[in-house]
Amino acid sequence: MERRRILDLLFSNWTARFFKARALAVNGGKVEVNGDRPKPSRVVRIGDELNIRRGSYEWGVIVREVSRLRGPAMQAQVLYEETAESIRKREAAIAQMKLVRPPEFDSGDRPSKKDPRAIAKFTKRGW
Repeated sequence: MERRRILDLLFSNWTARFFKARALAVNGGKVEVNGDRPKPSRVVRIGDELNIRRGSYEWGVIVREVSRLRGPAMQAQVLYEETAESIRKREAAIAQMKLVRPPEFDSGDRPSKKDPRAIAKFTKRGW
């Protein structure tokens, strides 16, 4: 008997543990099955290739096993195998993000009573 699972239920049970809710995954267009955008009712079989995007990261995984129930994280990792190309791309993206300087933090505090007085004093003196 061929093991298979409906894509919507694969993510709804969190068996793959990529998304918190299935609406974020399938309905949001963040998952591709064998290069196609699937419907939530798409049947996922062992050997199918899933491309999963979450934020700036992308995973390319091959389905190795299908589970009916949610299990521990170690069991969830056995369900799929990440491709070598996917690992390389993700590590390159992580390295690139580390090089990019984060935006400066601006606290945006309200000015105190003293600040407008200091500005007025500065402009009246004609510095």
